[in-house]
Amino acid sequence: MKISKILNNNAVIVVDNQQEKIAVGAGIAFGKKRNDILNSGKIEKLFVMKENEKLQQLLSRIPEEHFIISEKIISFAEDYIGTKLNEHIHIALTDHLSFAIEREREGIQLKNKLLHEIRILYKKEFEIGLWAIKHIKESCNIDMPIDEAAYIALHIHTMKVQGGDMRQTVIQTTIIRDIVETITKFLQIKVSEDDISYHRLITHLRFALTRINQSEVNTMDEEMLDMIKKKFPLSYQCTLEVAKKVSSQHGIVLPDHELGYITLHIERLQKQ
Repeated sequence: MKISKILNNNAVIVVDNQQEKIAVGAGIAFGKKRNDILNSGKIEKLFVMKENEKLQQLLSRIPEEHFIISEKIISFAEDYIGTKLNEHIHIALTDHLSFAIEREREGIQLKNKLLHEIRILYKKEFEIGLWAIKHIKESCNIDMPIDEAAYIALHIHTMKVQGGDMRQTVIQTTIIRDIVETITKFLQIKVSEDDISYHRLITHLRFALTRINQSEVNTMDEEMLDMIKKKFPLSYQCTLEVAKKVSSQHGIVLPDHELGYITLHIERLQKQ
């Protein structure tokens, strides 16, 4: 492979079989110049991406250290969840992390309002986020807040094959947070993040919103729904308040059978 351009000390553009690729490896470009032959034994990763130009631009404007950190996190994530991530992760996560690290150095911290929901809904991805902020600390002695673990988790989740796009994931998680706030205000209760009933509610809401978006049917017969209304009147009134808020704020109509299931979850939460 012949070097066509040096991006930084750890990344170069090479021509391989008449195709441009980005080769990455520790010190891969040290002592090298354009048109030199690259030692393939030093290559740790070789990228053939649709977005090669964007990656080149990114590598030319961020510290090398940030790219190396990001690649370590991506490798750890792929091993941890046992699947390859969408190639765009190399741009999206690297750009996000570089900006986050610089913000932290300047004393600017962004709170993640969806932290608790992300921790529950995307458990494995959040664990990767926790590993990532520990790795950042070890690599450049910067203490990232736990909120950053949640941001990283979202990036990992949306770059999985079945993850969906970031915007829809954030919208769905925001709706869930709004529903929980409506329930706790209506019932005037506090919920513990570690409460299994809270976990079950959050998980049910996630799949309920997905079913509604995909027009999937999850039926509950009318007799069962009537029984739930009569047996748990306060929880059902709370569910109606949830349905009203979700409709007015997010334009989503919760079907009757979902009102029944949500009522059961609220009743369980209330008893806890």
